[in-house]
Amino acid sequence: MTKYVKTICPYCGCGCSIILHVKNGKIVRTSPAVNDSINKGTLCIKGMLAHEFVHSPERLKMPLIRENRSFKEATWDEALGMVAEKFHNIKEKYGGSAFGVLSSARATSEENYLISKFSRAVLATNNIDHCARL
Repeated sequence: MTKYVKTICPYCGCGCSIILHVKNGKIVRTSPAVNDSINKGTLCIKGMLAHEFVHSPERLKMPLIRENRSFKEATWDEALGMVAEKFHNIKEKYGGSAFGVLSSARATSEENYLISKFSRAVLATNNIDHCARL
């Protein structure tokens, strides 16, 4: 038995509606929502293949930290601690202008506001852009 679940495509910020075909608890296919006002029953290649990454054996399920030219699994606390330390070292050595931040058209206004505040207040950079032009 196939279950059909209507949702929003995870790629760009257009907000196309897609139908996920779920069989035995796994997404097996994606199709466009026919009566959608945005994509009007069509999808780009990314939308058509949007389901493929969900059950991929190559999908990362936990943070990885590079150690001696290879990667080791880490906890979120370890990974975020390492990122914070590296950000601090970069900022101390090169200043805030060494950072550039990209936000997303898929993020909410509040999330974009937070990344803007984080960029300016924490990283001390005005180098902020978004993907809406892509």
